[in-house]
Amino acid sequence: MSPIGQEAALIARLGELRQLPRPVYGQLDSPPNLKLGYRHSHPWVQLSHAVEGVLEVRTDRGRFIAPPLRAVWVPAGITHQVFCAADTCIRSLYIDRSVVSDAPERCRVLQISPLLRELIQHFSTLPEAYAEDGPEGRLVQVLLDQLGCAPEIELVLPLPAEPRLRQLCKRLQNHPDSRESLADWSQALNVSERTLSRLFLRETGLTFRAWRQRLRLLSALPALERGERVTDVALGCGYESLSAFIAAFREQFGATPGEFFRDARRENQP
Repeated sequence: MSPIGQEAALIARLGELRQLPRPVYGQLDSPPNLKLGYRHSHPWVQLSHAVEGVLEVRTDRGRFIAPPLRAVWVPAGITHQVFCAADTCIRSLYIDRSVVSDAPERCRVLQISPLLRELIQHFSTLPEAYAEDGPEGRLVQVLLDQLGCAPEIELVLPLPAEPRLRQLCKRLQNHPDSRESLADWSQALNVSERTLSRLFLRETGLTFRAWRQRLRLLSALPALERGERVTDVALGCGYESLSAFIAAFREQFGATPGEFFRDARRENQP
């Protein structure tokens, strides 16, 4: 079946799914394990992560990036889209909101421990109608407990609602290597630099400089995960030198690009 045919069949299947067959749903051949690049929402929580590749979830208020051993938590009712390369391997869950009622009602990126990864992997092999009062049900409870204590990490690019800032941010997302300064944008948008700076901080929680740096680093992750040369990735994201890129990457992620993905691949070994 063609990709278009697959998506059409998937949309039809999701339309028929009025409630989850069990509190947690996410078998190997179920809808959660295929990306949905169109805008949609559902009445249950979604947890999506990439076993291989880099997964991105987009909402109106942010971009949430999940390299290996990270996952995106999408609360019920949040309109979102999922993006990833064609060869990305997704392992995802749909979760009834009643069993995670204490979870924050906002999108988040979570760290997936090796134990949690194995729990999700094993759960995906269970039948859809697993026995809730037996070993399978107890495994699900452990999985939910581990999700409840998974740390949140800053792999999020917040997006503004203010129309002028949305225009600015859209331009920079399309061209992360852009050199345009806040002063350049203040002239283009006919607003003072001070006002624009204040708006940016209010709308995103980040300064313009910090937001653009995070955009560049998050934009670099898919290419780095594919094994592209770090120098090429750095220049493509707007950095003038490899050393500047590595310093910024270490500041953001606590590791160099090589360490970041080497550690993820090591922990992802069966």
